[in-house]
Amino acid sequence: MIDVRPVAEDEFDNWHRALDTGFLQDPVITAEQRAARLRQFEPGRLLGAFDGARCVGTFRSFAQEVTAVGGAYVASNAVSNVTVSPTHRRRGLLTRMMREDLAAARERGDVIATLIAAEYPIYGKHGFGPATWATNWTVDVGRSGLDPRWAGPGDGARIDLVDGAEVRALGPKLSERVRAVTPGAIGRDELWWDARTGVARFGRDWTEPFYAVYRSASGEVEGLVSYRCEAKWEGQQPDNAAKVDWLTAATPAAEAALWRYLCSIDWIAHVKTGWRAPDSLLPFLLPDVRAARVETHTDWLWVRLLDVVRALEARSYERSGSLVLQVLDEDGTAGGRYRLEASPEGASCTPAGGASADLTLPVAELATVWLGDGSTARLAALGRVQEEREGAARAADALFRTSARPWCPDSF
Repeated sequence: MIDVRPVAEDEFDNWHRALDTGFLQDPVITAEQRAARLRQFEPGRLLGAFDGARCVGTFRSFAQEVTAVGGAYVASNAVSNVTVSPTHRRRGLLTRMMREDLAAARERGDVIATLIAAEYPIYGKHGFGPATWATNWTVDVGRSGLDPRWAGPGDGARIDLVDGAEVRALGPKLSERVRAVTPGAIGRDELWWDARTGVARFGRDWTEPFYAVYRSASGEVEGLVSYRCEAKWEGQQPDNAAKVDWLTAATPAAEAALWRYLCSIDWIAHVKTGWRAPDSLLPFLLPDVRAARVETHTDWLWVRLLDVVRALEARSYERSGSLVLQVLDEDGTAGGRYRLEASPEGASCTPAGGASADLTLPVAELATVWLGDGSTARLAALGRVQEEREGAARAADALFRTSARPWCPDSF
């Protein structure tokens, strides 16, 4: 019998060996990597599946806040580090670990659970749905139409190179400013900043990137970017790329200036943007939009509603409307019939009793529209939402959808 249980600290190495095995990484880590990864250890939040003494399945969750539409922070159970060793697949170990973890999350009072899915088909059956998407582009600087003589913002703002210590000092305040107005964003704790500046080293071969800060004319920090350079020469001609690790901007001016800076670096022929919001300003900042080529467009943050009432009441709505939702949940915990009364002044969600449903939908499909990105009408056309009242799907879109698409800037 395989035992699924919380991992003790003295079992951490055993658990981590199973984790690296599942992700096809070197199963032996350095002392520096172990010290960094131990900072993530929280008693009771690491689960392991043990076949005798050996760990053959891993699962970790941790406390997180997700920005809802309107700026409220929602308590989330973030799921990560999910693996099952190749010798123990198809035995229900993931299902057992997931059920135990989500039951604990509900007991704590978490409103939602979140994850970044390594594979698309796995998590829908556990009630998760893709709630945000992400896109990365490669910009061909030479054909972008940008003026090669650009030497910095001309409005009194400035861009400066900084080091990791300055990033750790300046970054958290800027990041909090941005996530407060970005539905789908999550908090960045001290470990996040340490890992991005080399203080905590999760990888075996970490190297220092370049960091640049944008300050407005008043001196306020409004943007930060971390990037690396990939060297490539074709004979005597440079074909180098600037590869962005992350870029955070609180204003359109800061974002535009940082992209312009990256495209103006001598010898840089391409800028690889990393993961950005699917409706990012970037392509349209270029005189020739086609110079930004989409490399990948994919699902990103997956959401699982644990408390439908609190989730629907936490977000804001741009229009007024009323819907009765029949929510289906195989686990039975979030299922039920709910009446949503929404307006720009606020929302209430209450049990609907015997009222007729306008829409019937699985909890995973409700999660896909919760942050404002998914279309209920499209889900109905796909047969994944049942319209019980004609026009209800379009009415739901009018309530849930937002003018800007949600985005989670980070992976976890």
